[in-house]
Amino acid sequence: MPRTKVLIIDDEKLVRWSLQQKLEREGYETESAPTGEEGLNLVRADGFDLVLLDIRLPGMDGVEVLQEIGKLEKEVAVIMLTAETGIAHAVECVRLGAYNYLCKPFEFEEVRVALEKARDELKLRREVTRLRDKQRRKFGLDNIVGVSPLIRTTRELLAKVAGSDATTILLEGDNGTGKELAARAVHFGSARADQPFLDINCSAVPENLFESELFGHERGAFTDAKGTKKGLLELADGGTLLLDEIGDMKLALQAKMLRVLETRTFRRVGGEKDITVDVRVIASTNKNLTQAVARGEFRQDLYYRLKVIGIHLPALADRRDDIPVLARHFVQQFAAEFTKPVKTLSAAACDALAKYDWPGNVRELRNVMERLVILESAPVIEPHHLPSEIRAGNTAAQRPIIELPPGGVELTAVECELVRQAMERAGQNQTHAAELLGLERDALRRRLVKYGYLAPHIEESALK
Repeated sequence: MPRTKVLIIDDEKLVRWSLQQKLEREGYETESAPTGEEGLNLVRADGFDLVLLDIRLPGMDGVEVLQEIGKLEKEVAVIMLTAETGIAHAVECVRLGAYNYLCKPFEFEEVRVALEKARDELKLRREVTRLRDKQRRKFGLDNIVGVSPLIRTTRELLAKVAGSDATTILLEGDNGTGKELAARAVHFGSARADQPFLDINCSAVPENLFESELFGHERGAFTDAKGTKKGLLELADGGTLLLDEIGDMKLALQAKMLRVLETRTFRRVGGEKDITVDVRVIASTNKNLTQAVARGEFRQDLYYRLKVIGIHLPALADRRDDIPVLARHFVQQFAAEFTKPVKTLSAAACDALAKYDWPGNVRELRNVMERLVILESAPVIEPHHLPSEIRAGNTAAQRPIIELPPGGVELTAVECELVRQAMERAGQNQTHAAELLGLERDALRRRLVKYGYLAPHIEESALK
């Protein structure tokens, strides 16, 4: 394990020698310099972790050295050394970026403790930087993979939005099209990347808890509120909050959310004080919000406020050129994740993948590739390795015409509406309407009676 490197910049030879001797015994690797210029050149040339820097130096003083170190793209913790009369100066150095300061004369124990704390904080900072860089790589715009004109346009739009000052964005698209990935790409491609990215699923949190989760609560606001709690809006201050499946948000909360978007203020549950936040709000939905507005299920003013910048994530079936590209991308990704050999896709397998309609979109393709990487030992993926529905070429014509809504549906109401539409399209001709519904004429008549379109005593001739 590499030793922590310490540079001592001090014009007193005895101080430099004494500190080097003692720090070497503590396990540090040390170097020293008698002037600010020499010390700064060493910092520029070598990878020091910690610097002990005297304020009073011949030529370039410690403050100037500190400022120059701050301009370097290096993570270095600087501890200032100063005479007791220079404390005010040392405090100013801390404001300029120094980690700490020590007053001369000092005990070596003070130096040891200060270096240990600085080393631990530097380690933590580097770990945070590493994790942020990892997140940028994992969720950056480059991870929205594809070569089709449709996805290129979407990616360019997301990049523009990320670099803008837009604080409200609406992402629309079917399940599995990558709305969450797009939201993270906007966040990590923006100036807010070093700030929090938080998300909440509007359909997963119980209604009685949602307001508290979003806005927080004060102590005593309700029975279980034993203390003050910050909500997601407050915790995401400076960063981004994703409201996933906003189409499922209740109307009462929609009104409060509109106020947040308009004023950037809110109150905790049970609170009386307005809290101001700077949060980019990204809302996502797989619902048609225009229809939801027409049904009175979603506030029109909130919809238009959200859709200042609206981005539609295309279905995978609408960008078939991207399917083989995505498949190869996922194979490489999972091979690295599970330390498996990278497999190749045969032309026939790519053709089968491209012909399938992918009702689950990118998420479904990703899951299929993950399974193949884990379970298949063959170096080349052939059509016979693919799931049966893909081999069968499950096209749009074979997919269900009607999909069950997330909240369910009343079956009799659907049947009643389909009977009405069939009779209307058939010009009230029962025989033709029965053919449209795949029913015998008597079966249709029973439904016409059931739903009140035909009285039981009416003769067949009454409606042709």
